[in-house]
Amino acid sequence: MKQIISPEKTIEHLTPESWAKSNLYLIQKALAEFAHEMIINPQLIYEKDGWGYYQLPAQHTEAEIIYTFKAQKRILDHWSIDVHSIRKTHNGKEVPLDLIHLIVDFKEELEFSKEILPVYIEELISTLYARAQVMNRENNSCILADADYQTIEGSTTGHPTFIANNGRIGFDADDYYKYAPESQNELRLLWIAVKKDRCNFSTVESLSYDELMNQELSPETLIKFSQKLKDLDLNTEEFYYMPIHPWQWYNKMNPTFSSEIALQNIVLLGEAEDLYRAQQSIRTFFNTSNPDKFYVKTAMSVLNMGFMRGLSPYYMKATPAINQWVDNLVKNDAYLQEKGFIILKEIAAIGYRSEYYEKALQNNNTPYTKMLAALWRESPMPFVNENQRLMTMAALLHVDNNGYSLAAELIEKSDLTAEEWVSKYLDLYLMPLIHSFYEYDLVYMPHGENLILIIENYTPVKIIMKDIAEEIAVLNGDIKLPGETSRIGIKVPDDFKLTYIFTDVFDCFLRYLSALLHDQADFRDEDFWRLVADKIIAYQEERPHLKEKFEKYDIFEPQFKRCCLNRLQIKNNKQMVNLEDPINSLQFVGMLDNPIHIYKRELA
Repeated sequence: MKQIISPEKTIEHLTPESWAKSNLYLIQKALAEFAHEMIINPQLIYEKDGWGYYQLPAQHTEAEIIYTFKAQKRILDHWSIDVHSIRKTHNGKEVPLDLIHLIVDFKEELEFSKEILPVYIEELISTLYARAQVMNRENNSCILADADYQTIEGSTTGHPTFIANNGRIGFDADDYYKYAPESQNELRLLWIAVKKDRCNFSTVESLSYDELMNQELSPETLIKFSQKLKDLDLNTEEFYYMPIHPWQWYNKMNPTFSSEIALQNIVLLGEAEDLYRAQQSIRTFFNTSNPDKFYVKTAMSVLNMGFMRGLSPYYMKATPAINQWVDNLVKNDAYLQEKGFIILKEIAAIGYRSEYYEKALQNNNTPYTKMLAALWRESPMPFVNENQRLMTMAALLHVDNNGYSLAAELIEKSDLTAEEWVSKYLDLYLMPLIHSFYEYDLVYMPHGENLILIIENYTPVKIIMKDIAEEIAVLNGDIKLPGETSRIGIKVPDDFKLTYIFTDVFDCFLRYLSALLHDQADFRDEDFWRLVADKIIAYQEERPHLKEKFEKYDIFEPQFKRCCLNRLQIKNNKQMVNLEDPINSLQFVGMLDNPIHIYKRELA
């Protein structure tokens, strides 16, 4: 039977206290990010003791609704809002804070369409539901500083910029309990057999299909699966074995692929024995039974943070080749090796092509053609020695229920000064990105969830980049991309290229980290950005052969375009970005002052 928990179990984390706290912290985030994106315009009333006191009246409501709070405006137009100072009045009377009411109060400023607003509200309520789960248990930064990889993975609260970052439209309460990373439950994946002539399957050159199966499945399981096909008088040589998320089986395979199942192009094999934990991205799984085995990433037709989380069988075909190319480049680059930069390869991929949707839509870039695919990614465990442990980089932005920063806790325990610690971190995170950009025109998607820190003595010593094939790009590059890897070569306007650094690195990660360390580690954000500038200047001085590129793509330019991710999601929360034309999908409003511009030096 599918349901395994009682109705009471699904709501035990929903208490008045956890719900109020979840609303409060997400309102703080919404006010800060909407102000950052210039959606709302809080009015400064007065200043006192280094704080600005602001009010924000709702302009399009019948009643007089005013929000007030105190905040400090930081570098990159970052709003550090005192969460306990937030108040709301309705016709002069203070009323309880409620995230959905905030959205409705400012729905005109947010410019929702009638179609998007109810879905966005549903995503926000789901995000509150997930946040309440985290609020209802211990997530103290002092404990997480010593926690294992998977405990930390299940304690994060999602992308720092998006307000609706845990929408998961398609999950019911039972699904949430079983499959959400913050639930921290283990599960077994289902396996199916799929006809080879309807699939794309590929691996890196050093790995065969049989070797993959022999690593991932026990001899007993392989015999069981083979016997299942033989009992149906099917030829085992005509099938591949493929993992599938249990949610996808119950919600999409049945009944969407009923014809394929009836015709025995797809055969249900059952569960394998290994247990897995869902990672932050929901559809990726870490093997807890044998951590040295591969991650498994599965297609999942759940709407989450602006996309249906499927996997394209057409993209899967080139995935191992792209990963092999990037890994070879990194391993043969002395600078990247010196910095301890590691690529976590996606070493095998499989995708099932739906004949019905292929012929009906004649468009491979749709959720309907991305319902059945999977990939295998290397485990990070072999890269760690006995004195080291792993931590998602997203954890550096973790703030516990008491308001304490995990990054500040790591620094305190490390016996390093904040500047020494940040210097080591920037060497590992920022500088490989800068080098890849200028040396190879190569960019990644370097948000917190896509990087894993190798920690020793509470200090990062190496860094692992993952989620390669779907996220990387070579921008207007001269570098030769062999065969199927040519997919990652894209043309962009020259003045757009640095957006991949300014937005993804400066604005969407370092902005938050610098503010946290300013507040809690006695490391001023001015000093943080000076250190960023110093690292880049030293790099430029060591590489005179790249002078022309440094000047053409000037990372020290005075300002850069403000890319607004929440505006993007609000405009179309079912597909934020047109993958065939991502640049023209983005939302830019105004400019941000470049925090490293004041440190610019003339190149020799």
